[in-house]
Amino acid sequence: MSTPATSLFSSDLSVINVGLAMFDRDITAQGAQVTTLDWTPPAGGNPEALAALDALEAPEVAERIAAANAEAVERIMSARPMLIGYGRALDVVPGMTPTTILHSGPPITWDRMNGPMKGAVTGAIVFEGLAKDLDEAAEVAASGQITFKPCHEADSVGSMAGVTSASMYVHIVKNETHGNVAYTNLSEQMAKILRMGANDQSVIDRLVWMRDVFGPMLKEAVEFTGPIDLRLLLSQAIHMGDECHNRNGAGTLLLFQALAPGLLQSSFTTAQKKEVFDFVASSDYFSGPTWMAVAKAALDAANGVENSTVVTTMARNGVEFGIRVAGLPGQWFTGPAQKVVGPMFAGYKPEDSGLDIGDSAITETYGFGGFAMSAAPAIVALVGGTVAEAMGYTRDMGEITTAENPNVTIPALNFQGLPTGIDVRKVLATGILPIINTAIAHKDAGIGMIGAGITHPPATAFEQAAVALARTVA
Repeated sequence: MSTPATSLFSSDLSVINVGLAMFDRDITAQGAQVTTLDWTPPAGGNPEALAALDALEAPEVAERIAAANAEAVERIMSARPMLIGYGRALDVVPGMTPTTILHSGPPITWDRMNGPMKGAVTGAIVFEGLAKDLDEAAEVAASGQITFKPCHEADSVGSMAGVTSASMYVHIVKNETHGNVAYTNLSEQMAKILRMGANDQSVIDRLVWMRDVFGPMLKEAVEFTGPIDLRLLLSQAIHMGDECHNRNGAGTLLLFQALAPGLLQSSFTTAQKKEVFDFVASSDYFSGPTWMAVAKAALDAANGVENSTVVTTMARNGVEFGIRVAGLPGQWFTGPAQKVVGPMFAGYKPEDSGLDIGDSAITETYGFGGFAMSAAPAIVALVGGTVAEAMGYTRDMGEITTAENPNVTIPALNFQGLPTGIDVRKVLATGILPIINTAIAHKDAGIGMIGAGITHPPATAFEQAAVALARTVA
């Protein structure tokens, strides 16, 4: 007897497979056409996180959150970060002491640090004259004499290892709209550098030159030029084909154009000015840290907005990935740092890679970097993937954010604003994790950058945040 079921299975099937990709191989092997839908259950199926998500999406609660998130993103988007100067970290960064070392990511102790961060820390200790060599520096680091602190807990950000010590010069970026200030160290450019874990004598010598010549000249330059509108430069750079995390050619030209008159008027010798001009010209990354400080100054303005589920920090220390949320200021929610997948430099293999590290994901937290790859499709030559994927990343990030920033737009998407205000709830409900493009440091100290690629935060950080938010908001 023919039934609907027997008729169905005696005909050619077109199957939609939801979830596990392994099933489509079995169906295809039997000659059927199959389309696999990339789907995961909300909150990854975690019962506690699901309960928290339900509580946060209850009508009364959701209404309070919507109002709070509108305020948080308005603070972020209305922020006008201005470069007002440069100075020694000891002189300008809150809480800095001669024996303080700032690092990227959430809090971590010396014994848990990975190779690149330990390499950067020991190099900084030698640079500061707190040890005569790297072996002694490791002893000092383990002795308790050094105060380790996340950059983010000192109003700062630092790329890769993020290591910032007392004598290093930093940007001073003031949010003119809200009054808060953010700091970040100077670019060592792209070579064997401290922020990637390298620490030989060439690295120390460069840091000494940056302390004695580069930093002081930049400080004098801004005293001549006056404050520089960094949000305006960021917007222009994105219009010119940068995404301002790992592609910075236009941004560096714009920033240097703004600084050059002041550099020329500074009190330094012509030979020293040539050294600085040559150094800036050696790598497009000169402006990379600057955009990180822009994002930090804007996002910190949203911290403390009660009931908000907007993410204000994403940061990695090479061991853990941490996020912070506007409605729960000062609290870290963490999960394991992830692998970065992308092209490797010649001679290196994926197994040589350290895990994801650095505060530079503050750029994605604001809405550029990986979120704005549609503005800079050529970035795929560095981080891998296709132009179509680069365009798609921005659209995907719109699914987990709260607004589009009208002050920083993407020409290729009809001048759509940057996707702004990552919402913890939307990340869990959709299963879409923020996209981050980033450099890859070697897993061992002393080597440096060996590639670049794409990564994501661990979902568990967002699950923890949702549970904590549900306790305070719902």
